[in-house]
Amino acid sequence: MTSRRQFLSLTAAGAGAMLVAPQIVFASVETDRRFVFVIQRGAADGLNIVVPYADPAYAGLRGALAIDAAAAAKLDGTFALHPALLETAKMYSQGQALFVHAVASPYRDRSHFDGQNVLETGGAAPYQLKDGWLNRLVGLMPASRAPAIAFAPTVPMALRGKVEVASYAPSALPAAPDDLLARVSQLYEQDAQLRPLWKEAMMARGLAGDAGARQDPASLGKLAASFLAKDDGPRIAMIETGGWDTHSAQNARLAAQLKSLDAMLASLRDNLGPVWDKTTVLVATEFGRMAAANGTGGTDHGTGAAAMLIGGAVKGGRVVADWPGLRPGDLYQGRDLRPTIALDTVIASAASGSLRLDPERTASALFGPTSGFKPMDGLIRG
Repeated sequence: MTSRRQFLSLTAAGAGAMLVAPQIVFASVETDRRFVFVIQRGAADGLNIVVPYADPAYAGLRGALAIDAAAAAKLDGTFALHPALLETAKMYSQGQALFVHAVASPYRDRSHFDGQNVLETGGAAPYQLKDGWLNRLVGLMPASRAPAIAFAPTVPMALRGKVEVASYAPSALPAAPDDLLARVSQLYEQDAQLRPLWKEAMMARGLAGDAGARQDPASLGKLAASFLAKDDGPRIAMIETGGWDTHSAQNARLAAQLKSLDAMLASLRDNLGPVWDKTTVLVATEFGRMAAANGTGGTDHGTGAAAMLIGGAVKGGRVVADWPGLRPGDLYQGRDLRPTIALDTVIASAASGSLRLDPERTASALFGPTSGFKPMDGLIRG
């Protein structure tokens, strides 16, 4: 059953109906810099996204799934980028993208639900924490003129917590006529409960502007940019993407997923204009996939993965990796890419550098006690 809050959101936006995936979540804070978290739900295959083509064990493990290095964009003498990421490769060559390989959260099992919970809450174990690290990040920033705000059908776990957020998502439904909206506004003007909810929905509609209600990746990037580029708009965002669970027919499915991600990132870049120079986009997944191909043309759940940092604020043009190797004795539990870099460290370092926060204070707020924490310097431009 649709709640009154959901009904108001659907009615007000024409542009605000519920969408399964992807979703956009925003929070407003006082800063001129932007930080965007893109989650890849389903365990994205880092070994075929940032390809360790020079590792002698890679081709044998992957067999027919191995990415041909001749068709990929060479990043350095060890790694290449999947050929579907054409615009991302351009950003890399322009120093606006870097990749961190063999990363993982503290989670070491292979459940999507548990892994995503650890990734989004910043806990050491599933369901240990009740709020998300992105919400806690918002709490470190001075509040803006407006309350923290989110736009998505439901607020993802990473942005749930003490800081209040709303939600927005694009819709394929026709836009509601202005006359209808005006009449509903009059109807709720004297209603103490519904008036603020209606104003919240109308604000979301206004921020969306003429970005359109299509749900294709380029339109999603344009929609996100329409919020983030405004002087009085949000500064922290989350975008959800799904479909990364490639147990079978992986080559075609992964290429399609990466093409969509590439289009969304390029559209975000193009529509942010000069604001892109102050933007950091973090792309991460709950865990990686097995080093070896399975028997159905895909890969099963694994451990180590690859993360991306993209944006005009990123000090890119490189791959950051303490590469463990893919020989049988190098693999985690004899089957997975061994993690050598903590994803928590990547997140805390990128977020603090992007938003000009103290790294240790940020790491402590997002992931708990910082004993032994060493920030990764040089991820973000000075």
